Amino acid sequence: MISLVIPTLNEVENISPLLARIAQCAPAPDQIIFVDDGSTDGTRERIRSVAGSMPVELIERDTPSLGLAGAVIAGARAAAGEWLVVMDADLSHPPEKIGELLQPLLEGRADMVIGSRYVKDGSTPGWPFWRKILSRAAAAFAYPLTGVHDSMCGFFAMPRTLLLELTPAATGFKIAFEVLVQGGRNLRVVEIPIVFRDRSLGVSKMSFGVASVFAVRWLAAMASKLFRDQETAPRFSSQSSIASPAKSSKAANSAFP
Repeated sequence: MISLVIPTLNEVENISPLLARIAQCAPAPDQIIFVDDGSTDGTRERIRSVAGSMPVELIERDTPSLGLAGAVIAGARAAAGEWLVVMDADLSHPPEKIGELLQPLLEGRADMVIGSRYVKDGSTPGWPFWRKILSRAAAAFAYPLTGVHDSMCGFFAMPRTLLLELTPAATGFKIAFEVLVQGGRNLRVVEIPIVFRDRSLGVSKMSFGVASVFAVRWLAAMASKLFRDQETAPRFSSQSSIASPAKSSKAANSAFP
């Protein structure tokens, strides 16, 4: 069973086109969980209106904690599927790639699969120069800790129980980054290329100021993980309930992290 978790905040214009594209996926998710963090534009009403025609569920967090990470964890706790896919609601992540995310998991080749902007054939068309620089710099700084090219991704798939196992002390920053650091080098990760497109509907929550604050918080989070978790954080191992240890199978067809 496949559960799809989608955090939302004021995404009313994107719900219907997103669901239309998800419905064309193969395999299609068996459960679609929207986790809404206080939308005021009718997002919740739009989600409820389609609940009868698709396997859609809505979690309403009126006093949300831990930001997007908290929303993902709340969705994972409510999910019934063995396999969990996480994506944004603004159509920046291509739902058509869900099948490719799941394939390495179903074949037993990976513990986590990331939709990456920074491996060969991945891209971010239309991004302003400042956003590309900040994003690539953050990814490069994180590479020594994670071993993947796009640890800031919000589009990934993994076993539901493994995500919950690796994020009991999530700080509310980037959930994929938390999983990667907590899992350590035995976590088998595959990156597949995606084309990350900026939203065409709704109001973007990204600006230079937001991105700058994000970058500072990102660096602070990495420093905290580096110095605090080296001794105290649990590591993914052969005793994990999900998979056996193996050399990480990161996609290595890109020269730059």
